[in-house]
Amino acid sequence: MNNAISNIITQLEEIHSGKPWIGGTFERKLNQVDGAEYFKRPIEGLHSIAEIINHLTLWRCEAILKIETGQGSKTDDCEENWLSNDKLEAIGWENLKSTYDKSLEDLIELLKSKNDDFLDELYYDTDFKGEYTYGWLLNGMTQHDAYHLGQIGIIVKYLNKP
Repeated sequence: MNNAISNIITQLEEIHSGKPWIGGTFERKLNQVDGAEYFKRPIEGLHSIAEIINHLTLWRCEAILKIETGQGSKTDDCEENWLSNDKLEAIGWENLKSTYDKSLEDLIELLKSKNDDFLDELYYDTDFKGEYTYGWLLNGMTQHDAYHLGQIGIIVKYLNKP
């Protein structure tokens, strides 16, 4: 039985659109704003929702690449990590959101083909410059999602201030 893999999949699904203990989900938060608000930075120092969604998509696609090939290609310093709102607006919210959703579906489908032993296998992490287990990567992905969900919650709060 693949309890650990199933648990990771459940965590990814819960934080996206389920009923996590923390309350909010990406789906609920993203439905609280619309249109140009996705590209607004409500205060200095905060990213826009679009910037965060694109950032999450980049790293989720990078995780898929690492699982498929044993090595990544991006680092924290790459331009795609935090694209400007101008570039993201040219892509459009619907495309950004669609790509984000598809990356989650693709990661979950890939994980369904793995067993728990896979989590102890090593890959080379280009960003962290070393060998790490896939368990470390996937647990980090769920932590990364939770961290940025919190940021989106703060942004939504600022955008919806009367």
